[in-house]
Amino acid sequence: MKNKKLLSSKIIETIKNLHFRIEERFPGSGLAELCGKLHKVSQKTDKTINWIEKPNYLLRIFFVVVIASIIMTLSLTIQELGFKFTTFTLPEFIQVFEAGLNAVFLVGAVFVFLFTVETRRKRKRIVIAINHLRSIAHIIDAHQLTKDPDEYSKVSVRTAHSPTHHLSKYELCRYLDYCSEMLSLTSKVAFLYTQNFDDPVSQNAINELESLTTGLSRKIWQKIMVAKLYDDIR
Repeated sequence: MKNKKLLSSKIIETIKNLHFRIEERFPGSGLAELCGKLHKVSQKTDKTINWIEKPNYLLRIFFVVVIASIIMTLSLTIQELGFKFTTFTLPEFIQVFEAGLNAVFLVGAVFVFLFTVETRRKRKRIVIAINHLRSIAHIIDAHQLTKDPDEYSKVSVRTAHSPTHHLSKYELCRYLDYCSEMLSLTSKVAFLYTQNFDDPVSQNAINELESLTTGLSRKIWQKIMVAKLYDDIR
């Protein structure tokens, strides 16, 4: 059975259609504008993903040359020490051994640094993109924050500073549903970055975003259920 993978083109198309739907239902609204922004962000994912998944051969060749140079230098040094080994006294041998051990640790650290440079560069790019999507998720939440279904209750009493809106119960449910869809699609766009890039740090950032969008969406659906409950009462 072939692996099922998310297609960025399908997600981008879905966001585009959602933007049209919101604009048609709530023309000129801030939510429609935000969805348009999410669409533009999603369109840039392909370029970023291609950069992430494409091996940086020039960087890898440079690493190989550096590592080969280090190994060659160490080999020549060891050979040079080998000729003089019999002339070492015990204290001198201990000093040379300690210096060699420190050199091994240092070279090992250099190897680790070089081998992880490419991954860290890609990880940084992903984290920046995820932080951008996280900001969008919080803005989506801000848009639905003042949409209170309790206003449709018969016992609801407004105050001087109560938020005002002119949405019917049906329009409120549609508005909240659009917010939930946008949160879900935001999470899907984030997942695309690590679909073919196995990095625990990047995956953890995406998991945190997914937890955020899931929690916000759950809160939105609670509002929808409350609004429909008032509908049934009436």
